[in-house]
Amino acid sequence: MTPLQRIRENPDEVRATLEARGFKAPLDRIIELDAQVRKLLSESETLKAERNRASKGGPPSDAVKARMRELGDRIKTIDAELGTLQAERDAALLWIPNVIDPRVPRGKDEHDNRVVRKDEPRKLPVAPRPHWEIGEALGILDIPRGTKLSGSRFYVLRGAGAALQRGLIAWMIDLKLRAGFTEIYPPFVTKRETLIATGQLPHFDDNLYRDEDDDIWLVPTAEPQLVALHRDETLDGASLPRTYVAYTACFRREHMSAGRDVRGIKRGHEFDKVEMVVHCAPEDAPKWLDRITELAVEVLDLLELPVRVTERCTGDLGFNTLRGFDIDAWGPASNEWLEVSSASDCGPFQAERANIKFRREPGGKAEYVHTLNASGLALPRLMSAIMENYQIPDGSLAIPEVVRSYMGGRAKIAPGEFAL
Repeated sequence: MTPLQRIRENPDEVRATLEARGFKAPLDRIIELDAQVRKLLSESETLKAERNRASKGGPPSDAVKARMRELGDRIKTIDAELGTLQAERDAALLWIPNVIDPRVPRGKDEHDNRVVRKDEPRKLPVAPRPHWEIGEALGILDIPRGTKLSGSRFYVLRGAGAALQRGLIAWMIDLKLRAGFTEIYPPFVTKRETLIATGQLPHFDDNLYRDEDDDIWLVPTAEPQLVALHRDETLDGASLPRTYVAYTACFRREHMSAGRDVRGIKRGHEFDKVEMVVHCAPEDAPKWLDRITELAVEVLDLLELPVRVTERCTGDLGFNTLRGFDIDAWGPASNEWLEVSSASDCGPFQAERANIKFRREPGGKAEYVHTLNASGLALPRLMSAIMENYQIPDGSLAIPEVVRSYMGGRAKIAPGEFAL
C-alpha cells in the first residue's frame, strides 16, 4: 500500500508511525492537498460528463455553444490547478517513511534495541592499543597524509594495510558468491531519480555529495544501484529471488557527527563497503532478512571477532526499513561495539517508488517485489576491529587466517616493514 493510500485509509496510523520513528513529515499539508486534488478531480469529471452529453444532443444552440466554451475554460483552469497541487502533494509524500513491522520492539533510539546475540570480548595478550596507534606504528595507516590530500576524515592505507582491505573485500564477495549471490560492479555515481526511487532522497539529502548541474550524485552505498537495477521492470516470478552483491566506495557527508569519533577511521566521508540486496516475493522476505543477517554475522564469526546482533527498535529504524538488525564487532581499545552492518527488510516500499513488479505466472497479476539489503560488511570499522583484536605483544599485527591466501600467504605485519 502506497503512502497516499495509507494516509487516505488511516491518517492517524501514519501519524503514529511518524511519532514512533521520531520523523517529521508534512502530513497535515498532504491531507489538505489531497482533499483539494480530489475535489477538483470530481468537479472536472462532472464537467466533462456534462460536455459529453451536450456533444451528443444534435446541432448545438448558441446557448449550448456558450456553455461548452464555459466548460472548456473551467476544465483547463482545473487541469492547471491540479498539476500544481498534485506536484506539491507528491513531493511531500516522499517524506513519508515505511510502515513498522508489528514485531519491532518499541523504543526511542539505539539504546532501546533488543539484544539478540552478544559474545564475550576476546582476551588479548596485550593491553589494547587503538587502531590508529597500531596502524601508524606499523606504517599501514596514514591519517595526516590523508588529511593533507583531501581534508579531515580522510586517510591513506599503505602497503599491507591496503592489501588487507583489498583482501577482505575480495574474500567477503567470494563468501556471497558461494552463497548464491550474483556479483555486480555498478557505477559509483548515480542520478537524482535513482535516489528518489529507492528512498535516499529527499530524506538523506544533507548527507549526499552531488554535482547538481550534471545530476551526478556519489553513491552513499551500493544499495540504490542494486535496487534500481530493475526499476520500471516486471520480473518473471520464477526468476526470484534476485540476490546481488557489490563492492563500492561510499560517500557521505559527516557534518552531522562533528566532534564525534574524531580519532581514527570510524567515521569518514569516504569508505569501502560490500553490499547485499535481495528482490524477492513478499512471503519470502522474512526468511531473507534472517539469511542476510546470518551472512553478515558469518564474516565476523570466520574472522573470530566478537559479535553483537541487535534488533532495531521503532526509533532506530531507517527511513526505508520496516524491520531490521544491526551487526557489531567488538573494539577492545575503544571499549565499544562497532556497527559493521545493518540488515533491513524494506517490504514493498522501495519497489512501489521504483515500480519494480513481478508476475507469479505469465499473464498473472503484477505484484510489487519486496527488497532487502545488508552490508556485507563495511570496511573501516571492520579494519579497526581487526587491528585492535589481532595485536601481538611484539608490536606485530596478526593477519586473520581466512584472508591470508588473499595476501600472498602473509601471516602478520611486523614493525618496520612499512615505515612512514
